[in-house]
Amino acid sequence: MAFVISALKIIVLLGFLVFIHEGGHFLMAKICKVKVNEFAIGFGPKIWQKQGKETKYALRLIPLGGFVSMEGEDEASEEEGSFSKASIPKRLAIVFAGPIVNIVFAIVVFFILAVIFSMNSTGDFGASIQFAFERTGGFLGSTFEGLAKLFTGNIGLDQMMGPVGISEVVAQTSGLFEFINMMAIISLSLGITNLLPIPALDGGKILLLIIEAIRRKPLSQKTEMNLQLLGFGFLIMLSILVTYHDITRII
Repeated sequence: MAFVISALKIIVLLGFLVFIHEGGHFLMAKICKVKVNEFAIGFGPKIWQKQGKETKYALRLIPLGGFVSMEGEDEASEEEGSFSKASIPKRLAIVFAGPIVNIVFAIVVFFILAVIFSMNSTGDFGASIQFAFERTGGFLGSTFEGLAKLFTGNIGLDQMMGPVGISEVVAQTSGLFEFINMMAIISLSLGITNLLPIPALDGGKILLLIIEAIRRKPLSQKTEMNLQLLGFGFLIMLSILVTYHDITRII
């Protein structure tokens, strides 16, 4: 029973955070009149799908991510509502939307926790808002400090935490407060991580769009594809190493 409860906590937390992240991309795409071909939560085989008027909605077996597949996102398309034909500001807004939703969600949760659980001396409205932004700012500062130490070699990959390590921490939460607080922390981490300028992450796409704006023309499709593959390769290698360290810590 304990295993089932832990598994449900992990699936609910990760699934929800992926949902609001991809939902941010999805809603901004709709606002910008960009066609979304598929909105999916999870990876791997489909366990449920429904075809909407324009978009196919799907749940997939592995709840460790998701995606919003837009017309003209991976290759040029002349169809109406193509991502590749949208203006750079619109494309930037769509890409930024996912991480921003995760960060804003964390701020809102910290505020609610401050009000409900009296995490400050007064519990009034102004103090709760201040607490939420201070907690978010403190986490942002520590995250950037950690990344700087990682790239300068002051800390090693063995001190990073991947999906396995995160799942272990989530499984060990007790009570509603700990669970929701951890959800906010992971949401904030997800938002920040996705803004890193690494191809295949949202931050990498933002960097390519900025380069396109400076050059006044996009990179060649081949160059962009190679950069994306390089980014995917880097992330896969990093994930394997971090997961290895997560497992060795647990056992």
